[in-house]
Amino acid sequence: MHRVDNIVQWAVLIWRNDAARKPGSNNLMAPSSNSKTSSPVRKLAESFGFQPVSEAGKQRLVSGVFDNVASSYDVMNDVMSLGIHRLWKEALIDWLAPRPGIKHLDVAGGTGDIALRLLDRVHGDGQVTLVDINAAMLAAGRDKAIDQGRLAGLDWVVGDAQKLPVPDASYHSYTIAFGIRNVPRIDVALAEAYRALRPGGRFLCLEFSQMAIPALRDAYDAYSFNVVPWLGQLVAKDRDSYQYLVESIRQFPEQRDFAKIIADAGFSRVSYRNLSGGIAAIHSGWRL
Repeated sequence: MHRVDNIVQWAVLIWRNDAARKPGSNNLMAPSSNSKTSSPVRKLAESFGFQPVSEAGKQRLVSGVFDNVASSYDVMNDVMSLGIHRLWKEALIDWLAPRPGIKHLDVAGGTGDIALRLLDRVHGDGQVTLVDINAAMLAAGRDKAIDQGRLAGLDWVVGDAQKLPVPDASYHSYTIAFGIRNVPRIDVALAEAYRALRPGGRFLCLEFSQMAIPALRDAYDAYSFNVVPWLGQLVAKDRDSYQYLVESIRQFPEQRDFAKIIADAGFSRVSYRNLSGGIAAIHSGWRL
């Protein structure tokens, strides 16, 4: 644990240096300059990393990945991000700014990181429904919550982001962190997010994105494709799942294209913020 804590302390210094550069919050004001010959939604639906697959085939393969990594998921997040994922998740909660009494939906909620942070922020005065298609991930999250004595305010539901088992217009806010990239049809998942939110509700998505600092792209690619799969083998005994991870990030739409997809789903006031130079980004939208 001391090694992980030291890594996290070092990661905070990196985060602060990055924050000093003040990465902007970008409003969706103009079309993206990155033109694509094929729909980014279709491209993601028909790929498993760099491998072409059917939509149904993608869901089976992604489910297999998370069955494999569930028990080591939290540890691998710390190791491969040098702890910075914790700061990204705090930034997500900061931008959400939850209030006491919130009724919140966390999709692809997995091991409960976002839900537990949100409840901490409102001092337990809220209700969070975690939905994840992978039962093994939810089991890991429930076990963690039980170990921490965190039982109140949490509902754990096995369900699909593309067909949420929740009523219409029933939540104040919706988050999905590092999950939408794994959904075969992100447009369908966004439509479901819109349906689940009350009028005036807030959508926030934290996801790996595209490096926005050209000078660092080669180094980031070298780390992603060489180090991350190696760490996956070393820590989780699963190189292939983490090879998929880095490939799926490269297949995901860049920041402005994803903002456009969110707006096309009906959300208003769509904007995004880059984190750590665009390694990750938070996208925001409102159901108005």
